[in-house]
Amino acid sequence: MPKMKTHKGVAKRLKLTASGKIKRRKAGLRHILTSKSKSNKTALGKTEYVDKANAPAIKKLLPYG
Repeated sequence: MPKMKTHKGVAKRLKLTASGKIKRRKAGLRHILTSKSKSNKTALGKTEYVDKANAPAIKKLLPYG
């Protein structure tokens, strides 16, 4: 059986934690920042976990964590 390939686009954007959760960055912090509040921009800068419903599909793209 050949080795499974990691999806490089996903590997660059997401990281697996030791407990098996998937960390991601929030969207919306690239442009049009003047109309967003400081608190909104601070919240967008923090990382978040991928939803449990989407996690199995993403884990298939990252077979070796």
